[in-house]
Amino acid sequence: MTHLLFEGKDHASIYQRYRFTPPDEVKNIILQYLDKKKGQPRVLAVDLGCGTGQNSRLLAPHFQEVVGIDISESQLEEARAVPGYPNITYRKGTAEELPFPDGSVDLLTAASAAHWFDQTRFLAEASRVLKPRGCMALLGFSYSNTRLTYQDCGERLNHVYEEVRQVLLPYTNNQVAVSESKLQELYSAIPFPDKERIERIQVNSTLSVRNLVGFIESWSMFQDYKKKDPQAAEDLLLNTQKRFLEEMGVTSPDTEIEQEMEYFCVLASKPQ
Repeated sequence: MTHLLFEGKDHASIYQRYRFTPPDEVKNIILQYLDKKKGQPRVLAVDLGCGTGQNSRLLAPHFQEVVGIDISESQLEEARAVPGYPNITYRKGTAEELPFPDGSVDLLTAASAAHWFDQTRFLAEASRVLKPRGCMALLGFSYSNTRLTYQDCGERLNHVYEEVRQVLLPYTNNQVAVSESKLQELYSAIPFPDKERIERIQVNSTLSVRNLVGFIESWSMFQDYKKKDPQAAEDLLLNTQKRFLEEMGVTSPDTEIEQEMEYFCVLASKPQ
């Protein structure tokens, strides 16, 4: 589920503005896997730890119904405020107690969320609610393998980014460390024999300096740092933006830079 640090409205708004929608490259891997293992029709997808709904909205055109579930009501309010997705329903709940009948779900997803789940209870619920040959797709990205490029100063930008990450590293909780391991332990515990891990999915995109700094603000370790010292956290964001702009030789935080992120995906299919 979404970390409880994001229970407040301000945090949910940050998450909505600055968290990335999972890339099409990963979405296509998931849908191709589902079609291969289960086939049509695609009736019900359940997006666990849905937060402000980025992954739920990505799935919506491909299923008759999508249900997003999250522990944070403020996150769900942000998700519900996005118009144009009549086949998505958002419910408050947890991945460990799913409000679905046995054998009713085609696809269970969790985007940068599965590291918050109670592993044993989640996997038991996944086994219960998935249809025969229904699929599970747990995806995420690596904070440490992000690379930035702008003209000839990419190395310096990456140095700034890494310095910020090192400042926040002591505030990394155990769950985020699990995510950085690409869910290796959870993958090993999945009881389905048909499962696979896809790593090093390189995704290139562009974003503004403003949005990059906002993305850093959305990190749970930044929010932990902010709880301890709000002024130091605010100064870190301001100084980070200033350093990025200085290295790039520009003044506008809306200047766009190239970003390469490394995604991973854990896939599994329930036996017939």
